[in-house]
Amino acid sequence: MKIFAGLSAFPLTPLPHDAVDDEQAFTGLITRLATAAVDSITALGSTGSYACLTPDEWARVTQLAVEHAGETPVFTGVGALRTSQILANIDQAEAAGVLLAPITYQPLTENDVFELFRTVSEHTRLPVIVYGNPGTTHFTFTTDLYARIARLPGIASIKMPGVPADPATAKDHIATIRAAVPECVTIGISGDASAANGLNAGCDAWYSVVGGTMPALALGLIRAAQAGRAADAVTESERLTPLWSLFADFGGSLRVVAAIAEHLGLVPFQSLPLPLQGLNPAQRERVAEVMDGLNLSL
Repeated sequence: MKIFAGLSAFPLTPLPHDAVDDEQAFTGLITRLATAAVDSITALGSTGSYACLTPDEWARVTQLAVEHAGETPVFTGVGALRTSQILANIDQAEAAGVLLAPITYQPLTENDVFELFRTVSEHTRLPVIVYGNPGTTHFTFTTDLYARIARLPGIASIKMPGVPADPATAKDHIATIRAAVPECVTIGISGDASAANGLNAGCDAWYSVVGGTMPALALGLIRAAQAGRAADAVTESERLTPLWSLFADFGGSLRVVAAIAEHLGLVPFQSLPLPLQGLNPAQRERVAEVMDGLNLSL
């Protein structure tokens, strides 16, 4: 589906402060993304801390995203520990599509995950994005499982983790998944450091953490790949190597992107939900140095 392609930006959800200030910060992020003309906005992905919200908070954030996105399609994460809560979230999701990651306290089997998506597929007419995020959920999709789920009604896209660094290997990896799923199901890359390789290897979409805070940066990379300027996309990604290194050194992208958004004044200080503490002062100083070095203080 066309709306499940291009740049889907994943904004933060500022949480632990005054409710009015948090809402203003969140709607400011959404407006920023819509103004930048991203292709879609995915509210309440892992960057948006969906698993930390109460049902009422979840509903309010989704509502605000849709209200302030203008004509930009909004997808919303509906993941929860129990299928009943996922279905309840879906029933309140007045969005263009839903993003579903299999999360749980107990380890999940492939059959557990397939039955989850089958239940959701039968429950809603909203398009569904299959969210593979093993670093967070500790569940890894196989190509065979992607194939089974992708044949369910309403499955629109697969959000897969990063691809191999070698371009030829990455291309073979994407081709294997493409051959296993219906043509109407788009394949999206996540793991921002892998975005250029994934897009050049044939991915239709980039589900982007960086895009949720610095959309112009992400748009420059993906538009180069979409225009067939593969080398330019790689060059842009390589220019951002210091940023990707921060992600690797500081336990993933969430804390780094939160520090960037706080540094830019887009969200309140210490915007992550407890018990996440964010970065310490020395780490924040390093983030600021990288931003200055890359001219990212925009």
